[in-house]
Amino acid sequence: MTRYVFRSRRLYYLAAGPGLAEGAAAFYRRNREAFGPFDPIQPEDFFTADGQRERLAWDLAQAEAGRSFRFLLVQPGHPGKVVGLAGLNEIVRGAFQSCFLSYKIDHTLWGRGYGTEAIAAVTAWAFRTLNLHRVEANIMPRNLASRRAAAKAGFIEEGLAKDYLKINGRWEDHLHMVRRNEEEPDESR
Repeated sequence: MTRYVFRSRRLYYLAAGPGLAEGAAAFYRRNREAFGPFDPIQPEDFFTADGQRERLAWDLAQAEAGRSFRFLLVQPGHPGKVVGLAGLNEIVRGAFQSCFLSYKIDHTLWGRGYGTEAIAAVTAWAFRTLNLHRVEANIMPRNLASRRAAAKAGFIEEGLAKDYLKINGRWEDHLHMVRRNEEEPDESR
């Protein structure tokens, strides 16, 4: 198993890299129908190991540059099976010190607190390790489960962004949810 970067109570967080392509592709294929209403339309190669290898190589380059960090989630008892993803995307430094959060949990685990656990853990890692001031999540208003998971992880709603992202071929409104770091950031970063 690839060494995890950190862990929460029930999950290990593996740094995204090309060596995890098979597991990532299997995750997306397994969840294609469940994620469809909430995701952008993807090309067919997105669901293949080769397509994921290319994307994970890009993720690795982004992490090395400090621009984003993506983690593949596995359960300790099943280290070869990806059961989720969490990302800290579009990191902006300077006066902003913020990023956008993304997350997905295998549909077989929905309703069991894994989303909240992943959101809380990756947000805590962003505050502790990256010293960010804010982590922002944008969620479609009709995605009630995702909104609840973010709220349980301490995110609050700040407003509605109209026609924010093109999801499943259609421009969708998104609720802007935020969690702030309660400690002052290190200004030397």
